[in-house]
Amino acid sequence: MNFFIAGIMLIIGWKWGDWRNWEKYYSTILFMIIGNFLYNILTYNHPMWLYEEALLPNHTMIEMVHSFVVFPVTVLVFLPRFPENNLFKKMVYILRWVAIFISVEWILARFELFSYHNGWSIYWSVLFNVIMFTLLRIHFKRPLLAWLLSVFIVLFFMIFFNVPIEKMR
Repeated sequence: MNFFIAGIMLIIGWKWGDWRNWEKYYSTILFMIIGNFLYNILTYNHPMWLYEEALLPNHTMIEMVHSFVVFPVTVLVFLPRFPENNLFKKMVYILRWVAIFISVEWILARFELFSYHNGWSIYWSVLFNVIMFTLLRIHFKRPLLAWLLSVFIVLFFMIFFNVPIEKMR
């Protein structure tokens, strides 16, 4: 299923992604990938969610596909079409992307290809996706601010979900 999602994302990226200006979005792509890797490192022994898959051997391999296919395409489609001036349109645009990501997550969970752990739920995923898409835009415009906000957001989630630092490798 995750290969299918990656394939769909490649088609979407090919059709609507701003590949000609990929350098413009490169640092934000890396920001998203680093955020994903950081999640996987910090929560390795205390995950909030896990992907399951028959074709790929484990969660880590699935996350690699997401990091190197799904997330770059997401940035290349999301940022170039982001509304510039109207706050309402910006909010609707972000919520539309959140709805897409949550719909995919719901389908994966329904087919037992995605599972929640340690108090996480689809409701937390909604909040997380709102934060994530907002941070992508902030990073594109003001990278240092996005990194600073990310530190506080990571600390909040780690404290709220009791991610034990003593269990980290």
